[in-house]
Amino acid sequence: MKTALILVDIQNDYFPGGKMELEGSIQAGVQAHSLLSYFRQERLPLVHIQHISSRPGATFFLPDTDGMRIYGDVQPLINEICFQKHYPNSFRETPLLACLQSQQINRLVICGMMTHMCIDATTRAAYDLGFECLLAQDACATKTLTHLGQDIPAQYVQLSFMAALNGTFAKVLNSEEIKSRLPA
Repeated sequence: MKTALILVDIQNDYFPGGKMELEGSIQAGVQAHSLLSYFRQERLPLVHIQHISSRPGATFFLPDTDGMRIYGDVQPLINEICFQKHYPNSFRETPLLACLQSQQINRLVICGMMTHMCIDATTRAAYDLGFECLLAQDACATKTLTHLGQDIPAQYVQLSFMAALNGTFAKVLNSEEIKSRLPA
């Protein structure tokens, strides 16, 4: 298996002081940094994904703002690939699939933000495109949602989405478990 790390939308607006702060973003950022460091050390392929809001009425990830910048602990190095996207699915209207295919990647380690939106959409798309997916549950973050007048705490949103993705769409593991399964 040839594996690549996909870091999805780990951007300033999701962290404290940002326009769409997520619960657990700092802890998820620490784990994403750990995965990124491992992939860099082992010289394994990796791709950064950056969401830039282009829809009318968008309130975060606005072009040319500090909030749309990739978070400091996972900043891409000059030689690392970074694709910009405008939709939750990291493959939609981006060169991500062609990039992975050109490197003969067949397994993805996915981490990032928001679990209930871009992580879910990207993981399901990756599975549909034939990739084996390892989803780093401790390197993802989400927020409390409201439905039918009821708040669903972020912890339950996170657990629900991880449970739904685990099995068919991905193997959901912690970052350390994922690193132990990769070639050293």
